[in-house]
Amino acid sequence: MVFSKKSKIVKSITLLFCIIVFNLIYACSNKEFKSSQNIYVAWSNAKDSYSFISTIKTIEAVGAKPVVLEQVKSADLQYDENSKIIDATDENGILTLDAAKQIKINTWQNSNVKEVMKGVDCVVFPGGVDICPTLYYDEEEWHGILDDSEYSAERDVSDYLLLSYCLENDVPMLCICRGMQMLSVVSGADMIQDISAWYTNQGLQYQLLHRDIDKNDFMPHSVTVSSKESLLYQIYGEDIIDKVPSWHHQAVESVDNTRLVVTAYTDTDGYKIIEAVERPDKKFCVGVQFHPEVAARKILDKEIDAEKFMEYDKAVILFKALLERK
Repeated sequence: MVFSKKSKIVKSITLLFCIIVFNLIYACSNKEFKSSQNIYVAWSNAKDSYSFISTIKTIEAVGAKPVVLEQVKSADLQYDENSKIIDATDENGILTLDAAKQIKINTWQNSNVKEVMKGVDCVVFPGGVDICPTLYYDEEEWHGILDDSEYSAERDVSDYLLLSYCLENDVPMLCICRGMQMLSVVSGADMIQDISAWYTNQGLQYQLLHRDIDKNDFMPHSVTVSSKESLLYQIYGEDIIDKVPSWHHQAVESVDNTRLVVTAYTDTDGYKIIEAVERPDKKFCVGVQFHPEVAARKILDKEIDAEKFMEYDKAVILFKALLERK
């Protein structure tokens, strides 16, 4: 009888030990799985651009696998064999008013976005070229500046449809520079097509704080976080984010009458340029006008001007936050 009790105790201890070991193994494997999970990147027609490559490198640096999504196409438009839009753009590559109207009215429901998004649980929208002003909630004529007249109607359509799908389905998103501008366009915000021209029209002086006048490199400047209730503040824990890399001549003018909230700005020659927006009703929907991925890449690649920009931990923290909250 005594032997039987001892045997039961031994079995119980053995079983308990096995459970503990199993849980430790599971915890370790689960941690490894999380560190190697995917971060999906919106399709781009310029995968060799500095910003796009920087995005890929930063995703890899935080222990995730970057996966570039397929192009989202609208069934309301015609595409050629190279997936270029046919008969729906003007001489500058801007979507016609009629084509843009179809995209805005039908949004993602009349596209292949569901197929593209199968198994996708977060998306990064990286920087890039200007957005067709015909896609704005209040359409505008082209700004007419020849030096800044690069557009991709294909990418605009793809991003507009993908982003509207992500918003409606609460897919976690990190939107960088052009990505933040597209988030704002989809949300119905007012836009500034060219900051210099806008300042001139307002009777203000602009010192080109947001882009190198020679377009040789990114400009560092500080950003003021305007809301302690924001995700941005929760992530950075600071009122000022120093030395953010910046490269843009367009900006979000106002998010009034949209569901976006402004969470950061830069006081620029007497006017507050919007630097970050969020959707507080979503799981993770953050847009930043600056380029954290550029600072990360400069440090990773040991570029000679890396010290001009934000520290590595601050550069990658938004990508880590996306991983944690998706």
